Parts: sequence; structure tokens; C-alpha cells
Amino acid sequence: MAPTEEASGGAGQACERPAPGRGGRPGHKMAAVVAGGSQRVVREAVRRSAAVRPPASGCWGCAPGGKRYLLTEDDIKLQEFQQMKVAIRNEVHGNKDPYFKSIKEKLKKNGMILKNELKNLLHLCQTSSDVELARKVIYRYHEQNGITAFRNFKFGPLFMRLCYELDLERPAVELIKDQNLRGFFSESTSFHILMTMLFKKGHFESALEVLVEMKKQGIPFNKETYLLAFAICYKLDNLESCKISAKLLEEAQVKGDVLPLRAFYFAVATALKQNDVAQAKFYCSQIIKTENKLYNNLKVLVQLRSGLLEEVIKTLEAAVEVDTPPFVKKIEFSEQVLATVREKMEENPNLSAKLGDIYKKLQASGRITICTLEDMLFQIPSSKKTPAKLLNQKQLGYQAAKPRRSDLLLE
Repeated sequence: MAPTEEASGGAGQACERPAPGRGGRPGHKMAAVVAGGSQRVVREAVRRSAAVRPPASGCWGCAPGGKRYLLTEDDIKLQEFQQMKVAIRNEVHGNKDPYFKSIKEKLKKNGMILKNELKNLLHLCQTSSDVELARKVIYRYHEQNGITAFRNFKFGPLFMRLCYELDLERPAVELIKDQNLRGFFSESTSFHILMTMLFKKGHFESALEVLVEMKKQGIPFNKETYLLAFAICYKLDNLESCKISAKLLEEAQVKGDVLPLRAFYFAVATALKQNDVAQAKFYCSQIIKTENKLYNNLKVLVQLRSGLLEEVIKTLEAAVEVDTPPFVKKIEFSEQVLATVREKMEENPNLSAKLGDIYKKLQASGRITICTLEDMLFQIPSSKKTPAKLLNQKQLGYQAAKPRRSDLLLE
């Protein structure tokens, strides 16, 4: 099973190269849950990840101001959702109150909630109290219509985008786990949006629980699921999450699922952080597309951890010797990775001298970057579009939207 090809540089947080001459130095239990086993190991992974750890250092740190991206606007469609909110808000002339009042009356009289009513309600919500009303309407709609109502329109992603926009992860988590709403969140997108929101807020344990819930509900994993899963395991950074990565890869291979290249990179990094060099080497062996900076930086670290210092020198020398055309992106090495290599090479004067010469050549050819490995891991591939982000309030002014034919009163 080969990973899908993605460029590892690109539109994420940009990293600059260091100025010449500034080469400074830097100071199967839980996994079974993902497959449907015991919940005990989930709690164990959460407990271990919650332990206080010192800030990330060395190759795993984050450059100042660095951003963390996983899925893109194409995947989550936040801006598309917000633009639709503007259009629907225009239809009620910026005054949602009469519409909300009519919905509340229907709830009170146990009236039938129509598809367009719920759809428009979700687009008109602006506050947490609005979302509480939407929550009640969702339960009523699901009770009245059941799973058959969702064959033509999926409400789950709409609700998750709303929660993402309003920064409300609690109702999102509660509803997606509620057994009484089984079938309402029947597609992977709902889970992806929620995991992305939790990941962005640093709630990696909760994101893992949502991944487990997705598995329990029988929602098939796809490339985006695997990317999120491996990134969550990387961030949890404990033995159990390392086991989850291994189990996920094993399951994907059995099913014939294709994993994105970034998922393999996260797996390698997770194994390295847990000092499981054998597992990191195995993940590297699964990667076919190797002509990119992230793979080469990880390869150097794997070789270094394996004690293959001569191989490290060969890898760096090969990069120097490559005659890269101007229109082809050069393979760059992280300054922090090279500093880690330099520290290890001090044990061998001959190799240390060779490294010094190679470093100068890498620097002269613009092949050294201040990006850490974590910066690289979270850069959006250049083949993708912009990262998912919310429109600002000025962009959301309802008067600027073009009105569309009203369907608010369709019965």
C-alpha cells in the first residue's frame, strides 16, 4: 500500500532560511479501541497525555508565530457556509427573531419541522443560545423523520460548521456522541470538522475520543480521517498513541485504504518522539515518494537515532550534489535537525569535519531553513488550496450579500 503523493512544502506557515554565517545550535490496548476494543486504554492515553511535560524542544519545536493546519477550506467549507449564512440573513433583512419565534411555536405545538426550516435555522444562528434552540429542533426533526430524512441532505456538517464558527465544541461533542441521534451524523465530514476544531484548540484527548466514536458508529475512514488520526497521535505523544498509529496503519493495509503521505510523516515523527526507532524505520520504508524535504529530514533523524552516522553524511552529501533546476523546489534541511546531527557528530572528529564542510555547501546553496520538523509537518501541501479559516465580521456584513429566492416559507 503506497501513500498518496503530496508535496510537503507549500502554503502553510512560511519559514525563512537562516542568514549566512548564522548556523547556531539549539541548546495493542488503546489501539484496540480504535478497532472496537476496550475503552480503558482510551482513558489511559488521555491520562498520560494530560501529564505535565516541558515545552517542545529540539527538532519538534514550533517557530514563533507558527500556525497549525491539517484540513483545508476545500475539506471543511467554512467560508462557503458563512457566505450562505449571509445570503439567508439577507432574506430576513437581518432580523432573525420572527423566524425563531415561529420555530419555537412549532416546537411548543409539536408541529412538523421541515427540512428547509432546519436548514435555514442553522444558517441564522449567531449565539450559543441560538445553537441551543437549533439543538432542540435537531432532536425534534430526527425524532419525526429518522434516518430516511438524511438521504438527500446531510445536516451533520452544517451543525458542525456552525459550532466551529461560534467556537462551541461542547454541544458538538455531546450531539455527535448521543445515541438518540444515531444517523444524524452519518458521514465523515461531521467528525472531521469536530476533530479539526478540537485539534486547533489543543484538545487532543477529546479529538481522539471523537475518532473512537467515529469508529464505533461505523463511519468509514478516508484519507482525511487518517491524516487527522495520525496528527492527533503525534500531538498526544505517548506510548499508547504510538500503538494507535501502528494499529491504524495495520488496519489500513488490511482494508487496502490509501493513506496520505503526511499521515506517514506524522507516524514516523510519533515513533521518533517515543524513541521507537525500529517502528520509525518501518514507516519510512513504506514511503515511495522520497524527493521532498520532510522525508529527507526525517530520514536523517532515523539514521542518526540508528547510529548510522556515515549514512547521515551520505544523505546530506547527496542533497548538496543534486543539481536542482531553478523551477524545482530544493530539498531543504531544518537548522534544528542539522544542529542535532552536529551535536552527535562531535563524538567523531572526522565526521564532524565532513559535516562542517557539507553545512557550508548547504548554506551557500540555500538548502537550510529555520523551519522545525513540526513546522514542516503542519505545512499545507502546495497542491492544496488555502487553510480553512473564518471570514471576518466585515466580510460577513449581510448587506453585501446578493439575495436569492426565498425558501424560508416553503411548506
